Amino acid sequence: MPTSTPRIAILGNRVPNLDLPEFEHFADLGSLLAAVAFDVVLLDLPAAYAGRVLRKLRSASSYRYTLIYCCRDQDGWCEALGDGACPVNASEIKNFWGAWRERFRLFERGSGPERFESRVLAWLWLRDHAHIYALRDPQVPQHYRYPLLDALADNEQINSFAWLSLMAQQDWLEEGVLVDRVRLCSDCGSGRLNYIDVCAECHALDISRQPSLHCFTCGHVGPQESFLKDGVLLCPNCLNRLRHIGTDYDRPMENYRCRSCQAFFVDAEVQARCLDCGLSHTPDKLRVREVRDFRLAEAGRFRCRQEFSDQSGQHFGRLNLLGGKDFYDLLSWQIQVVRRHPDPAFSLIGLRFVNLAGTLSHLGEQRGHAFIDSVADRLEETVRTTDRCSRSTEEFFWIMLPHTDGKGLECVKQRLSRVAELFSAPEVSDISLRVVSITAPHDLLDQEDGELLLARLAGELV
Repeated sequence: MPTSTPRIAILGNRVPNLDLPEFEHFADLGSLLAAVAFDVVLLDLPAAYAGRVLRKLRSASSYRYTLIYCCRDQDGWCEALGDGACPVNASEIKNFWGAWRERFRLFERGSGPERFESRVLAWLWLRDHAHIYALRDPQVPQHYRYPLLDALADNEQINSFAWLSLMAQQDWLEEGVLVDRVRLCSDCGSGRLNYIDVCAECHALDISRQPSLHCFTCGHVGPQESFLKDGVLLCPNCLNRLRHIGTDYDRPMENYRCRSCQAFFVDAEVQARCLDCGLSHTPDKLRVREVRDFRLAEAGRFRCRQEFSDQSGQHFGRLNLLGGKDFYDLLSWQIQVVRRHPDPAFSLIGLRFVNLAGTLSHLGEQRGHAFIDSVADRLEETVRTTDRCSRSTEEFFWIMLPHTDGKGLECVKQRLSRVAELFSAPEVSDISLRVVSITAPHDLLDQEDGELLLARLAGELV
């Protein structure tokens, strides 16, 4: 039978400054893993050891999503895999766990998130303000790794940087703080590079800085030592004696000499030699990668609510929902078509559910999802199978109506008025519905594409 009090385990010391009415203490990780999984784990360990323990706990399926707090100082591994510093009292732990459990129950009833991307999104969704942190690690060729992705991979071969880029393109994740910018070998992708100076003529490695002289009489340039003979300066080419600098000779800027081809040059050429595959590249040919932290985007948060709400994955998924970029591209294509062939027209409706996010937070996950179900049912009655929909944020909903002129648009807007009837109940009365619409091509602006059109209409809904 479910309880309202979490089972708490402490690994390490007993955390005497916390008022915990009930907990179990473990001296080592093995005994903790051998016991029945706990709801909350407190690590009272030095940061370096706590980071290693967190890696093992997050890799275990029983503690993959569990709230785990670090009671001492934290290193990069603790920040990337833990839930932050330990709350100051037991009531805070109970409140955090209660909110976490309410969300966890949504996919606990079904088979749970099995795919890698679903596991990562679920981990972020279970925690407010959670991030995927990049951690500098000299042991990996790219210099940085994402510990959370490594822990949730379940032995799958995941290219973390490529996967994060794909998730950002699909609007599930959004970029956070720029941590670093690294340069990688364009062949093998390693960041272990050695920058070397080579001859500008033959690209040989054996070069040296050597003083040189320039004879004004014949123009000969050579190493200074070749001009010295019996203690005087004598050009080895024309045999003229060089007495006065600036009149008979000068010192050229070419101070580098190649011992292979004997060439003189001003600046050496720089090459980046990969220490893993051995190939050399000019610096401008290296791959530049930005290393960033990531967090759950609005579309990703909505996907989690939709996907984990029930086993059939319903809600707004029944409405031919498209991702942001796909909807932009489809809308831009429709605009191009209607500008070339004005008949038939198409229409676009934008809906904003003002205060929806705050109301859902107030209702809680269970009641909030029930309310979202009712909204989805009303929208499904309005949207035709040929229409396409998208959500840019929690509050903004877009409906594209192909082959729909101004008269047809008014009919659809009348049907949408039934959605506003749902906001009459006291617990959701703070929500209001704003509607904006256009019919193309008449209401389009010059040079306006899908993304600019949505931005203009969203401004009218604010």
